[in-house]
Amino acid sequence: MKLSTKRFAATALVASLALAACGDDDDDDTTTTEAEAEEPAEADEPAEEPADDMDEDMVEDDMASETTMADDMGGDMAEVDYEAVSGTLIGAGASSQAAAMQGWQAGFQAVATSATVEYDPIGSGGGRETFLSGGSDFAGSDAALKDEEYEASIDRCAGDQGAINLPHYISPIALPYNLPSIEGSTLNLTPELIAGIFANEITNWNDPAIAEVNPDIEFPDLTINPVHRSDDSGTTENFTDYMAQTAPDIWTYGPIEPWDTDGPGGGEGAPQTSGVVAAVNAGEGSIGYADASQIGDLPAAAVGVAGEFVEFSPEAAGRIVDASERTGGQSEFDFAIEVNRNPESADTYPIALVSYHIVCLQYDDQETVDLVKAFMTYVGSDEGQAASAASAGSAPISPEVQAEIANSIAQISVAG
Repeated sequence: MKLSTKRFAATALVASLALAACGDDDDDDTTTTEAEAEEPAEADEPAEEPADDMDEDMVEDDMASETTMADDMGGDMAEVDYEAVSGTLIGAGASSQAAAMQGWQAGFQAVATSATVEYDPIGSGGGRETFLSGGSDFAGSDAALKDEEYEASIDRCAGDQGAINLPHYISPIALPYNLPSIEGSTLNLTPELIAGIFANEITNWNDPAIAEVNPDIEFPDLTINPVHRSDDSGTTENFTDYMAQTAPDIWTYGPIEPWDTDGPGGGEGAPQTSGVVAAVNAGEGSIGYADASQIGDLPAAAVGVAGEFVEFSPEAAGRIVDASERTGGQSEFDFAIEVNRNPESADTYPIALVSYHIVCLQYDDQETVDLVKAFMTYVGSDEGQAASAASAGSAPISPEVQAEIANSIAQISVAG
């Protein structure tokens, strides 16, 4: 596992660092690293003094907010003294989180200047395996812990409470395609067409079923190359869960992570998000599925919802989560959810990726507890959600969910 050892130089505002971090959103198998911050230029003039009529308390509050974040969401979020947090926090997992993680690293390390966060985007399955084997302090995963993994976490974590799932990252899964002959048009696909393509039942772009919902497009006589993830992938699980819920008679494999083992075979396999995007880019006639923040300039299909066709957006994807329920069955502080892929409203994009941070409820030492609680608190805060939106185009979690997640984070402690 490759882990970065650099630290951010916190010489700019949190938002500026988050924006700067999104320059490279390619999530290959190397560690997410931090860019060197430039030395600030000398000012031509001294900074202006606060206006005489400015409330001094407001000035003090603004200054304090750079290092301490209080609960402003109506939830039970305790204050965090970020300047008191120190050490290195190690994470590994979902490649879909790579761009968002750059924003979170930048923002967190700007306020917690003695702390470093390292993240290896090796994929959801690899992240959970690394975490459960004790190789990282937290995992990023596009799928929540399975029951057997939760049981394994009881042995991996200190104490006897195991691990919990925190849904910190919500993003649409796009269906990027490579069809230069229809450039300028938007490809419409119903759930049945999507399932048919990835189940290898619809194999040519001039299939009459595709033409029927795209009457203004002349499709080429070209073989469809469906590109899937070749590694164990939470993105695959989210995407196949969508097909299983919306077209179960066509996609009969259910929600799966390892495509080549549990899926229909065929198509082209590629590792991690960046591999799928690269394969679609390289092959005319290809179509794949990937976190929308990382498809670059590739066009993406509009998806059939409630009799209309909806293009992806963070806002449209975020609405699907509000209609979903917690699964329960593990820890009372767990926040895994069952995503509803059949919205009744056409303002909702149903192929949403809900990505988690998986953490222990108990650790062996106070330094790790402080690091985990501080970083997870930042990620779930308004500031953290804004950072991931700036760097990855993610949808913010709602204030109600923020408050519930904050209550779960507050339970993390040293095993006694």
